[in-house]
Amino acid sequence: MKQNTTMFVSTSIANVWTDPESPREIDHLVTSNPVDIREWLDMLNYDQRLELCTKNLLQSQALFGQEVIVTEEREKWSKVVVPAQKSSKNAWGYPGWIPSCQLSNEGKVRSDHTAVISKPTANLYHNPDSIDFEISFLTELPITKKGGEWLHVHTPRGERLIKTEGSAIIDHKEPVSPGSGTDIVTSGEAFLGLPYLWGGMSGFGFDCSGFVYSMCKVNGYRLSRDASDQVLDGKEVPLHELLPGDLLFFAYEKGRGRIHHVGIYYGDGKMLHSPKTGRTVEIITLSGTIYEQELCAARRCTYDAEGFDE
Repeated sequence: MKQNTTMFVSTSIANVWTDPESPREIDHLVTSNPVDIREWLDMLNYDQRLELCTKNLLQSQALFGQEVIVTEEREKWSKVVVPAQKSSKNAWGYPGWIPSCQLSNEGKVRSDHTAVISKPTANLYHNPDSIDFEISFLTELPITKKGGEWLHVHTPRGERLIKTEGSAIIDHKEPVSPGSGTDIVTSGEAFLGLPYLWGGMSGFGFDCSGFVYSMCKVNGYRLSRDASDQVLDGKEVPLHELLPGDLLFFAYEKGRGRIHHVGIYYGDGKMLHSPKTGRTVEIITLSGTIYEQELCAARRCTYDAEGFDE
């Protein structure tokens, strides 16, 4: 394969690993094609989930059909960047490694309409009577035919079906109106109770910045992938002028050190966030918590703000 080749994710989720040596024995469920993301998540205990962070194993995730650029190949692995995930680590997108078997050169076709999964997860079908596998929130697939209950979509695995219910349809000939801060909050509420996953960027599990990235993206705002970069997106907001949907940033050393967390301001002194391993997406009152001590910045990334990409 030539360097800097565009490929597309052909599995439900593709973990973006730190390097080819990162996956452990238990991770074989998500280094194959197809993957079994549910079984993998069910099998991981607390310590194994925590290791994804503490041992620097997992960087991010890419969704089914998502474009990646392959910059290098090593045996059965591809070094990639994910253009949709802005990062200071690489000007082209978020970098990492994906098993080559999870990538396909079949993915992009011309279409006036795109289906975007608007539920936490949805099924992809071979035909109305046969499920292929489960795909995530925000998976985007070109529509080849619309009709009643079903949408025909082009995928890296060939033509497939998804249900019209649970899919937002984007008409590329029409301008898309971005959502409000309240819309960002409402989108996030649909994931209350979802377990945290380090590196998570899907309806199967989010990390803190993946959650913020995704709730903003579904409302028309393109943020950076990591909290340390997101703090430069949008417009700075004084902490006494917060509105629902604003992004809250937290740093070690009582707000003076390195940024390590981001959440969404819920209103009334509360925050909506995906906190850490062992916890789930939740709404908390900031007062009296470590977060109150570590709060260091707020940004507004809705349509009236400056300094971000729509």
